[in-house]
Amino acid sequence: MSTNLVIDLRNVRLKDVDRVGGKNASLGELMNSLEGFGVRVPGGFATTAEAYRHYLDCGRLRESLTAILKELDPGNVRSIQRIARQARDAVLAQPLPDDLHWEIAEHYDLLCAEAGGEPSLAVRSSATAEDLPGVSFAGQHSTFLNVRGKEELLVAVHHCYASLFTDRAIDYRIRNGFEHMSVALSVGIQQMIRSDVGVAGVIFTLDPESGFRNAVVVSGSYGLGETIVQGTVNPDEWTVFKPTLATGHEAIIERRLGTKESKLVFESNSGGTRLVSVDAPHSREFCLSDPEVLQLAKWSCAIEDHYSELADRPEPMDIEWAKDGLTGELYILQARPETGHSRVLASGEHEYRLVGTPPEALATGQAVGEMIGSGPVRIVRDPTGLSEVKAGDVLVAETTDPDWEPVMRRVAAIVTDQGGRTAHAAIVSREIGIPCIVGTGEATKVLHAGDTVTVCCAEGPKGSVYPGNVDFTISDVDFSTLSATKTKTDILLNVGDPANAFSLSMLPVAGVGLARMEFIVNTAIAIHPMALCRYPRLRDSAATAEIKSRIGDMRPDEYFVQRLSEGLAKICAAFYPRPVIVRTSDFKTNEYARLLGGAEFEPAEENPMLGFRGASRYYDSRYADGFDLECWALQRVREAMGLRNLKVMIPFCRTVEEGRRVLARLESNGLKRGVNGLEVYVMCELPSNVLEAEAFLTIFDGFSIGSNDLTQLTLGIDRDSGTVSHLFDEQDPAVKRLVTQAVATANRLKKPCGICGQAPSDYPEFAEWLVAQGITSISVNPDSVAKTLRAVAKAEAAQPAQKHLTKAGR
Repeated sequence: MSTNLVIDLRNVRLKDVDRVGGKNASLGELMNSLEGFGVRVPGGFATTAEAYRHYLDCGRLRESLTAILKELDPGNVRSIQRIARQARDAVLAQPLPDDLHWEIAEHYDLLCAEAGGEPSLAVRSSATAEDLPGVSFAGQHSTFLNVRGKEELLVAVHHCYASLFTDRAIDYRIRNGFEHMSVALSVGIQQMIRSDVGVAGVIFTLDPESGFRNAVVVSGSYGLGETIVQGTVNPDEWTVFKPTLATGHEAIIERRLGTKESKLVFESNSGGTRLVSVDAPHSREFCLSDPEVLQLAKWSCAIEDHYSELADRPEPMDIEWAKDGLTGELYILQARPETGHSRVLASGEHEYRLVGTPPEALATGQAVGEMIGSGPVRIVRDPTGLSEVKAGDVLVAETTDPDWEPVMRRVAAIVTDQGGRTAHAAIVSREIGIPCIVGTGEATKVLHAGDTVTVCCAEGPKGSVYPGNVDFTISDVDFSTLSATKTKTDILLNVGDPANAFSLSMLPVAGVGLARMEFIVNTAIAIHPMALCRYPRLRDSAATAEIKSRIGDMRPDEYFVQRLSEGLAKICAAFYPRPVIVRTSDFKTNEYARLLGGAEFEPAEENPMLGFRGASRYYDSRYADGFDLECWALQRVREAMGLRNLKVMIPFCRTVEEGRRVLARLESNGLKRGVNGLEVYVMCELPSNVLEAEAFLTIFDGFSIGSNDLTQLTLGIDRDSGTVSHLFDEQDPAVKRLVTQAVATANRLKKPCGICGQAPSDYPEFAEWLVAQGITSISVNPDSVAKTLRAVAKAEAAQPAQKHLTKAGR
C-alpha cells in the first residue's frame, strides 16, 4: 500500500510538519514519544501535503485558484469575502482523485478493524504552516466531528481542503506574510473519544493572562470541547502549581466553578453534532475530580518537558483533552506550542488605570488582559452584522468565532455574553492587544447600539463596562531598569488580591511582606467564620438559608478552609520560593459584623479600632473556633500543598503573654514555630511592642512595623475619625523615635525587622530614612515599587559617606 498520499499517525513525528502539517505532526509525536508517561492519544491516520498538491494538479485546479486569488484586494473585507467564496466553490467543484479516494478508504477499513466496527470520526485540518513560532493558524481551517462511514469521511476531507480558502484563513495568511498557494493542507482522521457523554476541555501549561510559567491551567465542560474553544460555555477551571505537583503535593491552588449551561453532543440519527442544555444539578458541580485534574496536569507537564527538549528552549503548550463518558478514560487530543498567550516580560510595559471613581457598571464579566478601551457599542448577533462594524467600535456579541477575526482586529474592545479565559474572543483579544470581557451573561441585552462605553480590564479579574468615556491613564513601567537595581534592603510587596499575584510576581521584589488574609475572607468567603462553625444552629434563619445556598453540599468548615487556602496558595505559588508573610485576620468588630451571620457574634463597640481585634480574638472563646479555621487553611497551604515559603504574622498583639497564648493555639493546630521551617512574626504596631521588643522577639521570629497603627497609638489619633486626621503623621518625631528603637533592638538580637505600613509607599524620603536606621525590609504597594527601589538604592549608596562623616565628627 502506498504511503505517499495517506500515512498512519504511528509513523509520524514532529519533524514531519512539511508532510502532515503542525497538528498531525504533533499528534504523531505524542503517540510515539509519550506513551511511557501513560499519555493516551486516540489513533488514526492522515492525508499528506503531497496528497493535497496532487489534488491541486488534477484538472488544472492550481491554475484556477491562482487566477482567482490574483483579483484579491487585501485591505478590502468585501473583496476577501468574494474571492474566498469563489475559491471554495472551485475546490468543491473538483472531486478528489481516485488514488487518494482509494488510500483513504483502505486506511479507514484498517481503523474500523482495530475499533471492532465503524467508529465515529473526528476529521481535522492541519496546515503545513501551522503551529510555527508566533503563528498558530489554530481555528483557521475546518474540523468535522461525529463523521460516520466512508462516504461522509470523503466529503469531510473535501471540505477541509476547501477551508483553506475561508475568509479568515485568507486574511490570516495576508497578515502573516504567507503566499496562499504555498500552504498545503493535511487532514487528520481519528476515532472520536465519546466526550459527548463525558467531558472535554483545554489546558495551557502557563497562566494565559500573565504568562506565569509555573502554572498549569485546566478548563473543562460537559460534552465536546468545541464549546470551550468557541466560547459558547463558561467552563470550570483549575490552576495547578507545577513545582509542588512534581513533589506529590495537593497542587491545585485555585478552582473556578463555571456555569456550563449547555453541551455539544452527537446527533444520534444523522451524524454531526447539536447543542443541548445541561441539567441544573450537573451544571453546579465540577465536571472533573481532583485526581483527574492532577493526572491531566502531570501529562501536560510531561508534554511540555518533551517539546521543550526538542526545541531546546522553554515551550509552553496549548493542549486539548477529553474524557470518554463510556470508559471514564482521559485522552490527549491535540498539543501545540502555545503562541497566543506566552510573553516574556518586556522592558517597557503599559499600566492602565481609571481616574477617580467610575460610575456604576452596566455589565461585568471576566477580564481578559489589563487594558482599558472605549468606543460606541456595536452589537453583532450573526455574521451578517460584521460589515457594519467600524474601526474603534466596541464589539458586543453572544460569542465570536474565527470567521469574525478580520473585523475583530479593527475594534477598540470586545464584550461577550458567553465564554471563559480560553474562549475564542479571549484568545484573539490577547493576541491583538485589546481589552475584552467574556462571560457577562447579558451584555447584548443591557448595552445599546451607538452608546459610548468604556471597557475596563484593569481592576483585577472582574471586567466592567462603564457608561460613557471614563477617564483613564496609561503609564510606562521600565522593568529592565528596575531589575538591574540591586539593594541590600529587601523590597517586598503588600498583596491583598490573589487574582493579581501572578502578574505582580514578575516585579523585581524579594517576596511578599504583607498578604492580608481578611481580603480573601471578605471577597472569596464573605461569611463570618463563627457562623460557619455554628451552622446551622444560628439564631438568624435568613442568614442560615443564605449560607446554605452558598456552601451547597460542602461541609461549612471545609468551605472556609478550601477557599482561604486556595487564595493564600495562589499568592505563595506566584512568589515561590520567595517568602510570603501572611497576616492572620485583622478585621475590627464592625467589619466582622458586616460578614454574613456576623452580627450574631460581634459586640457593639464605641471604638472598634482599639477593641476586640487581632491577637486578642484568637484564644478567646468568642472567636477561637474561627481562628482554628484560619490555622487549618495555613497548615494546608504549607503541608498539603507544599508551599513552605508561607510565613505567619500575628497582628495587634498587646502583651508578651498574649503572644505566648497565640503561639500555643497555632501549635495546637499543627503550626509549631520552627517545624518544617515555619517562622512566626509579630506586627510591631503598639508602643508596648517597642518597649518590650526584646521579650517579643524572644518568642517570635521577627518584627514587621505597622506604621499606621503605631502612629495612631503614639499620637492618640483614631484612624477612623476625621476630626483630628490632619495631625496624623507617620513621620512625627515621636513615631520615628519608636521605629528607631524597634529596629535597633531587632538588629541587636539579629532578628529581621521590616515595615509594611503605608508611609514608605507614600513618602520616598521616609524609605530613605528607614534604610539609615538599618531596616531589613520595606514592603510597599505594587505601584510604589519603582520609586521605593530608587529611594533605597540612593540611601544605601550614601551610607558609607555618612558613616565616615559620623566617625570623623567623633
